[in-house]
Amino acid sequence: MISTNDVRRSFIDYFARAGHAPVPSAPLVPYNDPTLMFVNAGMVPFKNVFTGLETPPASTAVSSQKCVRAGGKHNDLDNVGYTARHHTFFEMLGNFSFGDYFKEQAIEHAWTLLTKEWGLAPEKLTATVYHTDDEAFDLWRKISGLPEERIIRIATSDNFWSMGDTGPCGPCSEIFYDHGEHIPGGPPGSPDEDGDRFIEIWNLVFMQFEQSADGSRTELPKPSIDTGMGLERIAAVMQGVHDNYDIDTFKVLIAASESLTGVPAEGERRASHRVIADHLRSSGFLLADGVLPSNEGRGYVLRRIMRRAMRHAHLLGAEQPLMHRLVPALVTEMGQAYPELQRGQALIEEVLEREETQFRRTLDKGLRLLDEETAGLGEGGELEGETAFKLYDTYGFPYDLTEDALRERGIGVDRAGFEAAMERQKQAARAAWKGSGQAADSELWFDIAEREGSTEFTGYSATEGEGRVIAIVRDGAEVESANAGDEVVVLTNQTPFYGESGGQSGDSGTIWTPEGLRIAVTDTSKPLGRLHAHHGRIEAGKIAVGDSVHLTVDAERRDQIRANHSATHLVHAALRNRLGDHVTQKGSLVAADRFRFDFSHPKPLTDEDIAAIEAEVNAEIRANEEVATRLMSPDDAVAAGALALFGEKYGDEVRVLSMGRKADGTRQYSVELCGGTHVRATGDIGLFRIVSESAVSSGIRRIEALTGEAARQWLVGREEALKAVAGTIKAAPEEVEARVAALVEERKRLERELAEAKKQLALGGGGAAAQGPADEDVGGVKFSGQVLQGLDPKELRGLLDEAKKRLGSGVAAAVAVNDGRAAIAVGVTDDLTGRFDAIALVRKGVEALGGKGGGGRADMAQGGGPDGAKADDAVAAVKTALAETVSA
Repeated sequence: MISTNDVRRSFIDYFARAGHAPVPSAPLVPYNDPTLMFVNAGMVPFKNVFTGLETPPASTAVSSQKCVRAGGKHNDLDNVGYTARHHTFFEMLGNFSFGDYFKEQAIEHAWTLLTKEWGLAPEKLTATVYHTDDEAFDLWRKISGLPEERIIRIATSDNFWSMGDTGPCGPCSEIFYDHGEHIPGGPPGSPDEDGDRFIEIWNLVFMQFEQSADGSRTELPKPSIDTGMGLERIAAVMQGVHDNYDIDTFKVLIAASESLTGVPAEGERRASHRVIADHLRSSGFLLADGVLPSNEGRGYVLRRIMRRAMRHAHLLGAEQPLMHRLVPALVTEMGQAYPELQRGQALIEEVLEREETQFRRTLDKGLRLLDEETAGLGEGGELEGETAFKLYDTYGFPYDLTEDALRERGIGVDRAGFEAAMERQKQAARAAWKGSGQAADSELWFDIAEREGSTEFTGYSATEGEGRVIAIVRDGAEVESANAGDEVVVLTNQTPFYGESGGQSGDSGTIWTPEGLRIAVTDTSKPLGRLHAHHGRIEAGKIAVGDSVHLTVDAERRDQIRANHSATHLVHAALRNRLGDHVTQKGSLVAADRFRFDFSHPKPLTDEDIAAIEAEVNAEIRANEEVATRLMSPDDAVAAGALALFGEKYGDEVRVLSMGRKADGTRQYSVELCGGTHVRATGDIGLFRIVSESAVSSGIRRIEALTGEAARQWLVGREEALKAVAGTIKAAPEEVEARVAALVEERKRLERELAEAKKQLALGGGGAAAQGPADEDVGGVKFSGQVLQGLDPKELRGLLDEAKKRLGSGVAAAVAVNDGRAAIAVGVTDDLTGRFDAIALVRKGVEALGGKGGGGRADMAQGGGPDGAKADDAVAAVKTALAETVSA
């Protein structure tokens, strides 16, 4: 029997021999098509080639493309497990011509492969063509020899394909396989065509026209070919079975499920095994392509798929998490064709086990409440919508899971009541937000969020992407369009732009279209914590709601921000290692050119602390360890040793960032909860340097630091400054420290000598340094008064002590003038302190200098004032006060 892997390989080999370039499957996340949640057809990765935006890899190509249909209009989730051909994950085999061959060669390739290479009986095959496509009809007759009754003209849109309202389009030709008279159903176009006897196995799209907005069509200058054949369907045909779940790939996965549960895939439990097998494939491939379970967007669809499978594992009686134990079977069966499964096996198993463990707790609570609420309901009954909402809101039990659980018992759910309860909750949330004092425009953001849902952030793995414009805000109000010169805020359904949060700055970059739109995005904010708002100015072109746009992040700036953000995590760990576990983050700012990190610590860091922290962080950078991200519940993350960051708001799921290794290699150097963007490996940070450490408030310190090129430039600047100093003092850079120390010591010596010289000059009286009378008689009391220019005020007391010795009995006053200010001191010999108070005398001098106060002792007091020009007046004021006291 030919295996599914052999069918895939045979298809690609056939077209490769015919000159087609084999193209690997694109990831399931279609970053080139913002209208799609997942790649759902083989041509999706080539969409921009068909529309002329990209150059094709070759003029012809062949691929086996991974596809998922579990969200939006292509949603097969509810049917999976209960029909023969519905899947959430499937593979689409396809051959493509980009303006090379057209209808004749496409039909010839298809007929040759099916009947000659694969040996299918021609009498089992039927072809359809669009009812006006005489060319295709004639080609089928010529190439295949099929009788006219087995070349069926179809007038519906089933046989006319278009990419959208405008753009490339053309007729189709579908190929059907007849599984035999024993299966009910008729050929395509017949009244009973919906039966399972005739199954479409291949669709040939003849991309022939360009459709305009007015509905008119013109011939494409280079008509192209796009084909799609479901691998599972053709494998069923090749293996002689009618049911896709009976092919070898599904048999292996179902057998593994049977073995682990001990429940055979028969009777009422047959569907559960099929659900598990199908959902295992979609979950595994989505996880391998970087999608993680969450409560929004693609992650939400993945979680729905996972939980549906996990519920069926519960129905089979699995007492322990099951899904992760099936991953080895999936990797063995499909890992050779898709190496990403092998590379991601550990992550896939970890996420599945964690999700199922968490979901089992949710499931147990929800099912108990569901049993209580439906105890009195029989088949045909209906669960109240309010109860369904309580299950969703309180226990995290999804609405579709409630429907699925009750479907088996013939019980419905009041959907309208559920949606009414949901609406009441939204209104309450809106009122709570407005009452919390948030920005006045929160009402605007609520309107957008409720209408469009949350923005899906694709920027953890990309700096470019496409998005559909869901809202434009200008001057604080929503508008339908905007033109060149307008300052706008643009919101798209998905974006690689990071919105400012958690201390990390928002991204900047460009929003553009090939038609000429260009918006310079200067910042990205995150209103309500779930919308990404691009702030910018339209430099050229026009933008309107509904437009598909390209979004390009300033990658160089993003890299700088990522390096700084990852460095904050290393700094946090180094601080705790050096200072103790009392250190916790108290805030941060992560910008492109620098970062600051606030932390709890009661005293300044020493130079030794700073040097040790720098050395430890740089050692982690040099180790170049991978930076890993996992999604966990907050409780599980903290239990695993993760640190929660100050200022972050955490929901039911958190991103846990791990980097580096402890010295003994036993565990990660840093594990923290963080939703920001980060480097792929610590070596990407390049270099780390602390440039300042200071106090923010009592018990809170702040480090400011640089990384990468900014740190290097800072060090270069310091080196240039060192060279300049070395040149000035005529010393080699390595000699600067010793030479500066010698110069400082020499300056101190010269200052001491100068001060002594001024003092001696003052004591000698007269000259340029000393002015005014000395040793006067004031009412029989000796008085000495001096004004000294440039004397250090600290020398005044010593100077007055010398004057008091010279006087023997008397009062001395001295004023030192420096840079326009003056200091005054008054001394009274001990025998006169009973009659005269130095404090009272000095205050008179201080007043004359324009100052206030003055203090000291009765024998010695000092003060100062701003007006050094009044130095002589100050001496005179002291002398007058002395005379008044003598005569009193």
